[in-house]
Amino acid sequence: MEAALLLSRPPNAPYPFIPDSLRRSSLASTINDRSFHLRSKNLLPPIRASAASSDSVVTLLDYGAGNVRSVRNAIRYLGFDVKDVQTPEDILNANRLVFPGVGAFAAAMEVLSKNGMAEALCTYIKEDRPFLGICLGLQLLFEQSEENGPGENVGLSILRRYLDSSAPSTIKVIACLDVRTNNRGDLVVTKGDQYDVREHTKENEVRNLGKPVELASQYYKDGADEVIRLASEKVFVPLTVGGGIRDFTDGNGRHYSSLEVASEYFRSGADKISIGSDAVYAAEAYLRDGVKTGKSSLEQISQVYGNQAVVVSIDPQRVYVKNPDDVTFKTVKLTNPGPNGEEYAWYQCTVNGGREGRPIGAYELAKAVEELGAGEILLNCIDADGQGTGFVTDLVNLVADAVTLPIIASSGAGAVVHFSEVFQKTSASAALAAGIFHRKEVPISSVKEHMLREHIEKWREMRTRAFE
Repeated sequence: MEAALLLSRPPNAPYPFIPDSLRRSSLASTINDRSFHLRSKNLLPPIRASAASSDSVVTLLDYGAGNVRSVRNAIRYLGFDVKDVQTPEDILNANRLVFPGVGAFAAAMEVLSKNGMAEALCTYIKEDRPFLGICLGLQLLFEQSEENGPGENVGLSILRRYLDSSAPSTIKVIACLDVRTNNRGDLVVTKGDQYDVREHTKENEVRNLGKPVELASQYYKDGADEVIRLASEKVFVPLTVGGGIRDFTDGNGRHYSSLEVASEYFRSGADKISIGSDAVYAAEAYLRDGVKTGKSSLEQISQVYGNQAVVVSIDPQRVYVKNPDDVTFKTVKLTNPGPNGEEYAWYQCTVNGGREGRPIGAYELAKAVEELGAGEILLNCIDADGQGTGFVTDLVNLVADAVTLPIIASSGAGAVVHFSEVFQKTSASAALAAGIFHRKEVPISSVKEHMLREHIEKWREMRTRAFE
């Protein structure tokens, strides 16, 4: 069982919005004893406090894309100095080499080949010297990839030395940090009630549930598998950042592409980025014209960084209908009938924080964004947001029927049993919550303990085998 964090850009924040806390630090999920067992693999000697020497230096290969800062933080956290690769000779002279990366195989190989790093990397690996490839850095050891075009032969098949025999977790618990600027200009973690994040008082202040970095650090200690929004160097779980991933022009007339904005987030510590409204517009254009232009933020970012780095956040609202034939969108038969006895509903997608409905359903949107390059779906529900009545399993199953992508179920969690229910009743790969974690109504540790007691992961594995 795993856990995660998700983070959003405050309204009216300058582009690209990189909080100071995120610039200074990031997640180091890729190097710790839990995931790679570095010391047990003898890649690194025991932690020591000593002056820098060849024994206490790890050489880091940064080819120019991906969350390298998180790895750098993790290496330093373990007590080692970091030497960045500047030339191919730095690779050849390394005593131990770590190669992290987030991106697409072909694009990365093009960069490595142009600067001479590919040949040096081959030489280093052939000499069977200490090496750790993370994500794309490991993928590039294969002879070729079908992702976004063919790649070059990088090296040898040495993966077995670093593979852990334990099976990966099939479910995750994710903590969401919705970050906003309050009336005093401070960044705070807030939580909406059907997307309304302001207190119903005379001051109409943004609801303040804590400081982003402090909460993210606590969620790591509590066992969160991911964080969606913001984190610090004390947090070692994957980080997804969302909000404002689109083309824009600043006050000086300087134009930034969505790819440039995303690159800033990746370089500042993000493992994934989340696209919302811009993905809706791209899907509408694709369904209307039947053409992949390659110009949408979704297409551009997935082309360079890989599908696995792009999450599409869907914000739908339930629209009741008496008969499925009344609308052109995919409907679902409801578990609980509507206020006037309606047995069916479709889920209308929204943009701009749920304030504007669009002529596209959640089912249709999910199918379109998968074809455009999304690697994961974050599935919210405005009707259930902040209500604590449980995840909307009807909606999760509707979207699951549309795509083969992993789905993060969001909105509605109010008790530990809601997490086990969503994994039992749907094929969601993760379940996300915010307010109940921030207010300490339901600790993350309680959720994970509950799912262990209920044998949810084993139950999910048995169900998966039954459908194979």
